[in-house]
Amino acid sequence: MALLNLPALVTIVLCYLWIGLTEVAAVAINKIPMVAVMMREGARALDPSLDDMARVYRMKPMARLIHVGAPQLAPHFAAAGRTGVALIWKIVLVVEFLGRSDGVGFQIHLYFQLFEVGHVLAYALSFIVVMLSIEYLLLQPWERRASRWRHAG
Repeated sequence: MALLNLPALVTIVLCYLWIGLTEVAAVAINKIPMVAVMMREGARALDPSLDDMARVYRMKPMARLIHVGAPQLAPHFAAAGRTGVALIWKIVLVVEFLGRSDGVGFQIHLYFQLFEVGHVLAYALSFIVVMLSIEYLLLQPWERRASRWRHAG
């Protein structure tokens, strides 16, 4: 919980000072606590009666995990994916903004210094388009497929 509440900017600066400016380290340190908490809460919300039913039918532990646990955790995986992708973009841009000589964050920093609002907004719009594409083309179809058992009559 402590890492979950550590501001991303502080984590990025510490990564820069301690291990060099790498996007992977900054993303991992910022994202792992959030995913862990989201999945923990998902595990807490599992329906024990479904697991009891699987035991009555003598399902093996791996089959219970695949057919009982994983489908119930799918919405939590999807939420972690959504927040993760959104957070990853932001962290990578800040890392590039702060200390890289290439990348989109560097370009945004350059346009910021030149007061080129149109270019900054163009990058913002492109990120929105990419994120909406990921949401509608990947996450929503996967989530519908993973949660179809809830709507089966």
